[in-house]
Amino acid sequence: MARLRDIVIDSAHPASLARFWAAALDGYAVAPYDEAELARLRAMGIDGPEDDPTVLLEPRDGGPRLFVQLVPESKRVKNRVHLDLSTPYLATELDRLTALGATVLARYDDHVVLLDPEGNEFCVMKVMDVRN
Repeated sequence: MARLRDIVIDSAHPASLARFWAAALDGYAVAPYDEAELARLRAMGIDGPEDDPTVLLEPRDGGPRLFVQLVPESKRVKNRVHLDLSTPYLATELDRLTALGATVLARYDDHVVLLDPEGNEFCVMKVMDVRN
């Protein structure tokens, strides 16, 4: 039986999109770059973390890892898979996410569809218990 290991988000600039998702999601942070990782990037001809083609977001609570990876093409159509976020404070969370660079795409009775800074759709739902 397969297990979910990682969620991967395609991006034109992984470092900046990873910072958005690290700020947007509770319990995630961009993985630190130690000297070994910086040396690995230099060996690939990459100057540093800002140009890293695959940026890791580490979960603090054992959830799946998130990777933001460089792809050459821009987003062209609606996502076939997206993230659903939950909060008991929908209006406050929408303000916070839009301040980070998200855009509201559509509002429904039970959720709001947003775009991240590169146009990837995700949803935010109001729930009374954020464990759901």
